[in-house]
Order: sequence, then structure tokens, then C-alpha cells
Amino acid sequence: MPQIFPKAINPIAKMLVLGFPLLAGLTGVTGAAFYRSSYATGVDETPPQPVAFSHAHHVGQLGIHCVYCHTSVETSGFANVPPTKTCMNCHQQIWQGADLLEPVRESYKTDKPIEWNRVHNLPHYAYFNHSIHVNKGVGCVSCHGRLDQMNLTGQASTLLMEWCIACHREPEKHLRPKEEIFNMTWTPAQKTIDPKDGQPYPTNQKELGLLLKERYRVRDAVTLTNCSMCHR
Repeated sequence: MPQIFPKAINPIAKMLVLGFPLLAGLTGVTGAAFYRSSYATGVDETPPQPVAFSHAHHVGQLGIHCVYCHTSVETSGFANVPPTKTCMNCHQQIWQGADLLEPVRESYKTDKPIEWNRVHNLPHYAYFNHSIHVNKGVGCVSCHGRLDQMNLTGQASTLLMEWCIACHREPEKHLRPKEEIFNMTWTPAQKTIDPKDGQPYPTNQKELGLLLKERYRVRDAVTLTNCSMCHR
């Protein structure tokens, strides 16, 4: 039987046999890197807004409490965007003529809500309840980052499923006393007093987290990582 391929094809065939797995592996690594990149996840992006609102000024410098604006964070599955009236409570008296705030004044005058652009945009197939996290001891900073240092609001976390699952597997790493939920600078080392017995909380996050996990009745990892917990 005559030889179909010349001997010169042998090196090419070997290169192809070795090259396809390498190419497939490289494609997978590249795809995984892109999937986790800030370009794909939106981390550190600051969507343009109709008004350049600064959390660094309002929260970090003026000390305005989160709940003053986001009134439903403790009771609702959705953290509300404040109505224009909330802004005007202050800005009828201060900066009332600033060009920067013209959209706010126009919204108040016409009774038409400001159309803010969403920063944290979860997929529609993922269910997230804001109030349950707050009431189980998860602080604002765990998901939103140091808002008190953000001049323009950006996305601090990837919001990928693996990010959510990591917390659900070991929630004790992120739990804090409910009294410190809205405190952006709090750490366990600050020796916060436990109102239950008047003694300081543990200053080690793991010990503190396990204590609060039991006290706040946080469910076990098997339940928290069940698919139906987020995909309903």
C-alpha cells in the first residue's frame, strides 16, 4: 500500500497533537481570566450619574447615616434610592443655587424622579434580599466597600456567584454586631461591648463570627449553598 502522507508531515502531526491541548488549555485560562476581570465584572466602574453624588462627602465627612437616605435597608429586600425630597431636606438651605444640583431642583419642582444609573446590577435570575443580610450581621462595607471614601459610587465586588458562595460557606468571616452594621471603619479589634452581657466581644473575627452566627441564627453552610437559596 503506497504511503499517503510524506515523512515531512510527521513533525507537523506531532506539533498538532501537542498544540491542540495547549491551545485548549490556554483558551480556558484566558476565558477564566476575562470572566473574572474588572472589564467583565464591572469592579471599580463608576457609571455616569445625572448628579455627581459623593458618598465620601455625605457619609465620610458629614457623617450622614446610611438609613437616612436608604430607609428600607433593614426591612425590605430592596435597598431604596432616596426620593428627591430627601435631598432637598438639606439643599433647600445649603448649595441651593449650585449648578451641580440643578437636576435635583428640577426633579423636585416637576415631581419627576431622578433617573439614577444602577451600580450593583445582579442578574435577574439571582434572588437577593437586602434586609436578611443586614439583620444577620453583614455590614454594608462587606459588599459595597468603603463608600465613605468614594467620591463617585463604584462597584466594589465582583458579584460573581463564586463570590456569593464563598461568603455563604463561611459567613462567620463577615459577621459583625448589628450595632456596627453601618460603621464603615469598624474592626473586631475595637473591643465593641456586647449589650447582652456588658462584656467586650471577641477581638478575633473567627471567634466573633461563630458567636454571632449562633446568636443571629445564621443557617448552616449546606442550607446557605443550596441552589434554591438564590435561584428561585
